[in-house]
Amino acid sequence: MAAEPGVTRLIEEIRAGARGPKLGAIFDFDGTLIDGYSAATLYQYRLLHGDLGPFEMWRTIQRMRGPTLDEDGFVELVHDGLKSWNGRSWEDFLAVGRELCCGTAGGFIGNLFHDAWRLVRAHKAMGHTVVIATSATEMQVAPLAEQLEVPHVLCTRLEVVDGLLTGRVAGRTLWGAGKIAAVKEFADAHDIDLTLSHAYANGDEDVPLLAAVGEPHPVNPQPELAVAAAAAGWTPLRFDSGKAGRLDVRPALRTATLFGTFFGAAGAGAALGLLNRSRRAGVDVAGTFFDAFAGPLTGIDVKVIGQENAWAARPAVFLINHQSHLVDFLATVHVLRRGFTAVAKAEVKSMPLVGPLFDLAGVAFLDRSDRDKAIEALGPALDKLREGTSIVVAPEGTRSLTPLPGPFKKGGFHLAMQAGVPIVPVVIRNAGELMWRRARTVRSGTVEVAVLPPIPTVGWTKQDLDEHVDAVRQLYIDTLENWPS
Repeated sequence: MAAEPGVTRLIEEIRAGARGPKLGAIFDFDGTLIDGYSAATLYQYRLLHGDLGPFEMWRTIQRMRGPTLDEDGFVELVHDGLKSWNGRSWEDFLAVGRELCCGTAGGFIGNLFHDAWRLVRAHKAMGHTVVIATSATEMQVAPLAEQLEVPHVLCTRLEVVDGLLTGRVAGRTLWGAGKIAAVKEFADAHDIDLTLSHAYANGDEDVPLLAAVGEPHPVNPQPELAVAAAAAGWTPLRFDSGKAGRLDVRPALRTATLFGTFFGAAGAGAALGLLNRSRRAGVDVAGTFFDAFAGPLTGIDVKVIGQENAWAARPAVFLINHQSHLVDFLATVHVLRRGFTAVAKAEVKSMPLVGPLFDLAGVAFLDRSDRDKAIEALGPALDKLREGTSIVVAPEGTRSLTPLPGPFKKGGFHLAMQAGVPIVPVVIRNAGELMWRRARTVRSGTVEVAVLPPIPTVGWTKQDLDEHVDAVRQLYIDTLENWPS
């Protein structure tokens, strides 16, 4: 999916503008940083755990369907939602928030707008004071703020006594006038000039916030905000989450096609490998088949910068940042073409169909729970490198929660160092937009890939390996924030 032109232009303007913490970048949360409302996830949790009664549900729906809430109405809504938490542990409350945001069963971090993330990173790179200002509670916003590395959060605080929730709000809610009051107080305390600052918000209640800054940005504005924006001459930004409409069957068909092409390619490769008595030939045919048909059949285009670097030094250890299972795989196959296998976590080996196919392709499976077994499992991969076959490794070990790469594990670096082969960073920018971490369907669009020059590992030692790992990860961050043209 191509980046939103207005966002790209705005990022260029931010980078060409003033630096320093005197400039604020204030982001609303629900509907601005994430698509939808984190409260909906909380209500789903309460419903599943029997904490949400029919009367409260009815009252909530009626309030949300009615005219724009005023501050008093929002306080009532919050108090209704807190009744079931009265007397419960504050730590438990925060733990539920972490699960709702980033948990294994799903989370609203999967609704993060990619363009919002880009803007947060652009402001941080300029040294601006980035703030999330939201009417949501700390339980909802704090986990995502941590993932986005945003240290300043203004939110609706809850009253806690002796570590237990009282069911009441502490101080003023940050709804409408309450939010702009908190923002002005924060700006005064941190010497922020609001007349030079940026603010991003989507809600009708946030007109005062946008009117208070020199650079207001309505994001997918609600009706009243859209009217106010037009009257004030504010240019709206359009963030796209990539969600399909409920009745749109195309994503499901596209996903089925992608999986079908994958298994069809694997079958064709296995058959040819048996005929030629060459596993390597079978794997290369499977990759070629998948690359040739998967993209055109699903509407996924892979745009590569630095393709020559994929062939500059082979064999090599190719590192990929990991956001989406099949889309990452499609991009990797398109870039590398042939002559490679991979390292995968041990759990994959037990997956139906996929595990045996990966085993057939010579994938090395790592048991991450046992360091000795993991090192031992690298042996076959090391042999492959010495025989001339390149290895693909996802150094994060799991799909990242945001477009920012997670911490890098050392396995791939150890492998390259022991084999004396270079590391080639393969930076994938858009895979998460087409099929995010917990998405079950894939959408069409463009995956952008930057293949960086090979990094020699000759002369590396175990003592300085941490420095090399950090330096390579920083290359990914720098590339994602300043995409090469």
